[in-house]
Amino acid sequence: MKITENQIAQVNKTSLSFHKTSYDYIANTLSEKGHDVKGIIDKLTNFQVAIPSWALGAGGTRFGRFSFYGEPSNLEQKLEDVGLLHALTQTAGAISLHIPWDVPEDYNAIKELASSLDLKFDAVNSNTFQDQKNAKESYKYGSLSNSSQGVREQAIAHNINVIKIGKKLGSKALTVWLADGSTFPGQSNFQSALSNTENSLKEIYKNIPDDWKLLIEYKPYEPNFYSTVIQDWGTSFMLANACGDKAFTLVDLGHHLPNTNIEQIVSTLMLKGKLGGFHFNDSKYGDDDLTVGSIKPYALFLIFNELVYGMENNPQNPDLAWMIDASHNIKDPLEDLIQSLEAIQEAYAKALLVDQNSLRTAQQEHDVVRCQEIIQEAYRTDVRPLLEKARLERGGALQPIAAYRALKVRNQLLKERGKHTQATGL
Repeated sequence: MKITENQIAQVNKTSLSFHKTSYDYIANTLSEKGHDVKGIIDKLTNFQVAIPSWALGAGGTRFGRFSFYGEPSNLEQKLEDVGLLHALTQTAGAISLHIPWDVPEDYNAIKELASSLDLKFDAVNSNTFQDQKNAKESYKYGSLSNSSQGVREQAIAHNINVIKIGKKLGSKALTVWLADGSTFPGQSNFQSALSNTENSLKEIYKNIPDDWKLLIEYKPYEPNFYSTVIQDWGTSFMLANACGDKAFTLVDLGHHLPNTNIEQIVSTLMLKGKLGGFHFNDSKYGDDDLTVGSIKPYALFLIFNELVYGMENNPQNPDLAWMIDASHNIKDPLEDLIQSLEAIQEAYAKALLVDQNSLRTAQQEHDVVRCQEIIQEAYRTDVRPLLEKARLERGGALQPIAAYRALKVRNQLLKERGKHTQATGL
C-alpha cells in the first residue's frame, strides 16, 4: 500500500483553515518575542527519526503476545510500512534493520524500494542475545563477554557480517547491545567479563569503515538481573574510548534506573564528543518501551534542551543517529509510532524556543527562579501548529493520526496481507 500526495491533500482540506489561523497566531507571537520562526520550521522539516524494523508489528512480554492484524511478514512489507509513516509525518525518513531478522534476499531490489519511498538505511543492529538456527555455539551464558573463546569468536564474526550487510545497503553505523551478564552472585567474574567484552569490541572495531560509527548501547538490567556487563553510560563511554574515535555511546531513554538524570548524561557525553545516537521511548518502571512522551513529556523536553544546546555548542560531537525503540503491545504499531514521532518533534520544537542567552545570564547570576521561568515558558508553548506547518511544507498530513484513520490504512493492510501475518523480531 502507498499513500499518495493527492490523498493527503484531500484529507488536509478539512483542517487547512483552522491550521492557518492557529499557525498565524503562534508565528506572530513567537516573532514578536524575537524567535526565527522560519529557522525553527526548517529545523523541524530536516529532523528525521529512524523507525526500527522490529517495531512495526505487535510486541509482547514473556507472558504472551497479541498480534495486530495485517503486520508486515517480510522486509519489503516493513519498508512499505515505514513508507506509510513517512508519507504521513514526513519525519520518518529512515529504517533501522536488525540482523538476522532482516537480511535482504535481493539487495538492489530492497534499495530501489527504499529509494522509491524516500527512505535511507540507518544503523544496522546485531543480535547476540538469542541463539540462531544452526549456530554452533550458544549465547546462553553471554556472547562478547563469554568465557569461551569459541562463543566470543562466533559473536564477533556475526557483528562483522552485519557490517558487511550494512555496507551493501548504505548504512553508516553498527549498533551493539549486549544481553550479557549474570543472574546469580558468583556466576561470572566481573573483571574477566568486562575485559572479554572490550577485547571483542576492539576486534569488531577493526572492521568499522572509516565513515562509520560503532554505537555501544547500555542497560542496567534484563535479561540478567544480578549483573549486566555494559550496565551504564560510564561503562559504554569507557569501552568507546578503548575502541577509538569512531566508537560512541548510544543512549536509550528506557535503559536507566528510575529518576536517573538522563539530560545530564546527554550533556556530559556531548561535551566529551562521545554521544553517537539516541533511542526514543518512555517508561514507568524500567525499559517499558512505551510511546514516546506518554509518561514523562517534561523530562523528554529537558533532554532535548541539552541536545539542542549540545548541537549548537559542541562541534566535537558528531551528528546524531535518532531512532524510536518501542514495543507496541496493545496499540496499532503504526499509530503508536506516529504518536511517538509527534512527541519527539514537539519536544524538539519547544527546546528550540528556549532563550539560551537569557538562560546563561540567569545561570551566571544564580537567579534560580528566572532559570525555571525561561525553561518553562518554552515548555508551556503550544508548538503543534509549527509541527503542522513543517509537515505541510513537505507534503505530509496536518494531523497524521486522523489521516491514517480516514484513509483506513490498517484495514487496507489487513486486506492485502491477511489477518494472521506476524512481523519478525521481538
